[in-house]
Amino acid sequence: MNSAPTILITGASSGLGAEMARQFAALGYDLGLAARRTERLEELRGEILAAHPDRTVAYRALDVNDHEAVFAVFGELRGELGRLDRVVVNAGLGKGARLGTGRFEANRETAMTNFVGALAQTEAAMEIFRDQQAGHLVMVSSMSAMRGMPGSLTTYAATKAGVAHLAEGLRTELYGTPLGKSIKVTVLYPGYIASEMNERVEQSTPLMSSTEKGVRAMVAAIEKEVGDACVPPLPWSALAPVMKHAPLPVLKRLI
Repeated sequence: MNSAPTILITGASSGLGAEMARQFAALGYDLGLAARRTERLEELRGEILAAHPDRTVAYRALDVNDHEAVFAVFGELRGELGRLDRVVVNAGLGKGARLGTGRFEANRETAMTNFVGALAQTEAAMEIFRDQQAGHLVMVSSMSAMRGMPGSLTTYAATKAGVAHLAEGLRTELYGTPLGKSIKVTVLYPGYIASEMNERVEQSTPLMSSTEKGVRAMVAAIEKEVGDACVPPLPWSALAPVMKHAPLPVLKRLI
């Protein structure tokens, strides 16, 4: 069996997931990649193997709203890689609409994908980690989880707060137990990082980080196995308490 560390990344066909795959491969990881667009995964696999021919890159088609498939795919990738040292719950949607404007379907799709889909991934990962007696769960939340957000971000931000609490609750459960020493939980709160999901934001904020730089901060936090991290640290670590605690009139001006 290959002794390289292994990592499973969902939503790996583009954006943050694809760049995480590139950077973890460069660090010596074997990869399990999952997303709906398998042609993108095949291209990414070819790119990574051309740069790092000694790596193993396994991939599967996965829609995280097919909950039975989540458990099956996680198990298949574990079998192909030998074990799963890390699982990054990254797949998600950025769509949404103002509440009460007739766009319930869009908000429901975001809620189901970003929260229930993440719950399925967390359940599948934790079943494997409990069986292995070791593992590292990484939940990709968002800076929008710091506070209820207005307009089209309302449902998205609520789902990202929900998944953060899901992971933090799991960390609390494990704390002080034997499994707590061998199973780690990290919550990442990315700010504006360039990706397909936020292309429309890119032109409207000076705070946008490049994909490579933003993901480098995410990978560094994952490698350190921190409990939680705002990424990139500047300016988001400084802005987090402001977003959490600013009076509403101040917050409205900021966002």
